Amino acid sequence: MKGFVVYPTYRIIDNRAFVYLFGRLENGESFLTINSFKPYFYIKEKDLDEALKVENFSYEKTNLKNFDNEKVVKIILDIPKRVPDLRRKLEENNVECFEADIRFVYRFLMDKDVKGSLDIKGDYKKGNFVNRIYEEPEISSADWIPKLKVLSIDIETDRYAKDIYSVSMVSDEFSKVIIVSDKKLKNAISVSSEKELLETFKKKLLEVDPDIIIGWSVIDFDISKIHEKFKQYKIPFQLGRTDWDCFIKTQESFFKDSTADFPGRVVLDGIMLLKISFVKLNDYKLDTAAEVILGESKLIGQDNKGEEIESAFKNNPQKLVDYNLKDSQLVYNILEKTGVLNLTIQRSLLTGIQLDRVKGSISAFDSLYLRDLKKKGYVAPSAKFSDREERIKGGYVMSSKPGVYDYVIVCDFKSLYPSIIRTFNIDPFTHVKDCKGKNLIKAPNGACFRKEQGILSDMINRLWKARDEIKKKKDATGSYAIKVLMNSMFGVMANPIFRFHSNDIANAITHFGQHFIKLTAKMIEDQGYEVIYGDTDSIFINLDVKNKAEADEIGLMIQKEINIFFKKHIKEVYGCENFLELEFEKVYKRFLMPKMRGSEEGSKKRYAGLLLKDGKEEMDFVGLEFVRRDWTELAKKFQLELLEKIFRKEEVSDYVRTFVEDLKKGKLDDLLVYKKAIRKNLDEYTKTTPPHVKAARMLKKLKSNIIEYIITINGPEPLELHKSRIDYDHYIEKQIKPLADSVLSFYNTNFDDIVKNSSQKTLFGY
Repeated sequence: MKGFVVYPTYRIIDNRAFVYLFGRLENGESFLTINSFKPYFYIKEKDLDEALKVENFSYEKTNLKNFDNEKVVKIILDIPKRVPDLRRKLEENNVECFEADIRFVYRFLMDKDVKGSLDIKGDYKKGNFVNRIYEEPEISSADWIPKLKVLSIDIETDRYAKDIYSVSMVSDEFSKVIIVSDKKLKNAISVSSEKELLETFKKKLLEVDPDIIIGWSVIDFDISKIHEKFKQYKIPFQLGRTDWDCFIKTQESFFKDSTADFPGRVVLDGIMLLKISFVKLNDYKLDTAAEVILGESKLIGQDNKGEEIESAFKNNPQKLVDYNLKDSQLVYNILEKTGVLNLTIQRSLLTGIQLDRVKGSISAFDSLYLRDLKKKGYVAPSAKFSDREERIKGGYVMSSKPGVYDYVIVCDFKSLYPSIIRTFNIDPFTHVKDCKGKNLIKAPNGACFRKEQGILSDMINRLWKARDEIKKKKDATGSYAIKVLMNSMFGVMANPIFRFHSNDIANAITHFGQHFIKLTAKMIEDQGYEVIYGDTDSIFINLDVKNKAEADEIGLMIQKEINIFFKKHIKEVYGCENFLELEFEKVYKRFLMPKMRGSEEGSKKRYAGLLLKDGKEEMDFVGLEFVRRDWTELAKKFQLELLEKIFRKEEVSDYVRTFVEDLKKGKLDDLLVYKKAIRKNLDEYTKTTPPHVKAARMLKKLKSNIIEYIITINGPEPLELHKSRIDYDHYIEKQIKPLADSVLSFYNTNFDDIVKNSSQKTLFGY
């Protein structure tokens, strides 16, 4: 029977360790497998006698080796907590330990080669909290994409979050609000007290039996408040698939990174899922996400929300039911439409990491790498913190040539860093500490690697082929999950807490990247084209053409010639098969590369253009104010409209003057809100007090770490307390003028000349 592991854990019974795997079977039933298992790690065989003097333990000889080709023995213990104790004692006596940091449950899953899905063989019995309990079954890996049960929850309280009025629960098969009310209400279960509400919620949750519980700030608010109330009424907080208590781990800091431990289930916060899936929003309020993603909104807005909810509870409970239910439905639909839940499941299937841990790139990498390493007959060093002896060199960003251009094309290397790893066999396993041997690959930073097939390059080969197959099936989510994993590999290698961290290895990747970007730019310029910018994996080329057809022709020609060259060049110079691939990506009809503020030099990672895509023109911004949250909507509107006019060669002088006049008349007041994040506790801002901190200190209570404020003649004021007259001169000088001058300087004029000289009728002279 195939299944999917939702929640792995273990229990100690009579001084023996048992691995418990909870999940969902392919027939729709829930399951628990229980297997006895002993924790272990390795030491060098030559250190065995010294280690036995420290403490007595069981051990087995193995055919495994460390990276120095020294044989290792396997130390076997009874329970997991003995591992860190023994490791500490051994290392204090200069006995090196290998793989002594791997979490016990994940050691079991790696040994079984289980990555999310598994195959279970054996007898089972019915459980009290799960449909099937397997004791000591045979477990192996399986290839199966699960259909998991998801439950979205949301609570509504009084404005002080003292009393819970209602809780909504939405899944495929259940959609209700439990509310304290004496009325019969649509889509609701009315109860007589808060205690009965909690008991009914518990009963219904256990009946629905979800694998995944979701919500919006669901742990820090909803579940934390529910937990608090369960304690108040002395109701056992047992909402999992056992009679074990659930608990919440709260990080005691201004920015809570809390987790909820529901044995047998997993709790995932909607905001966290969007962020780790790279869904970018101006802010992560539910209303914002619903509007952008679904085109819907909450039934009660933010203004006077607390009062409206209290009023609805007392006078119109059906309104509260509808509002509460809609919130849970919005969360459910947002995660469904964006595909972030499916993406999280795919990432778990790829790496074998639990659903609420897939954001950890190091854990994911470890899970895959250590499996392959063992198959090669080697063990890994234990993870430890290391100091950076030097900085990791970043991607190459060439100085740009500022200006406004017609017809700029962009060529970029597909998955540059994974392609470099794959081409040059960059890997902790193949890395040699000196370059004295023969048949080595030498990176531009001097690091050397054996040509013997590495684990990392083999992993990328498999992932690349899997992605190609998935693309054929038009599975965008699965393809993206693989892309995320491959692109995270460099970041993992560069992280000093990674067990294989090496500056030489990480810098080998970036130095190769810089080398080939520079070489590509030179080759393009040698062909007579102007390279105006280069950024990590991309080249921006200014063309002297009159239409897109000509630009396409040149772009495809450059792509073909560069790829032919690299195939031959890399074989001749390095003796390697080339996997670097330059791709002609896009055409800008008009393109702006601004200057750095207060300088004649071109900016980096900041540009805009009129992109030609699928027969249409669309504005594209990178790094400019239009895409930055800390600039006002006023600035974004001005920048967008100004550039649209310039890119379409329309007159802008009258537009600039009219925009400033409208601002001063108050016609644009709804666009003046700044949004800035608080990065630490307010009392920790001592050396300087930024405007958003001044505004935040005026509030009685912070509802979010994002502060919304207005600049007035009396300084910054939080949006909800704003009373003073708006300082329009501030917005003109700090928001409008810099944006205008960043473009107008290319036409030998400036903002002041246009605004003050109303007789100036044209900008371009046509």
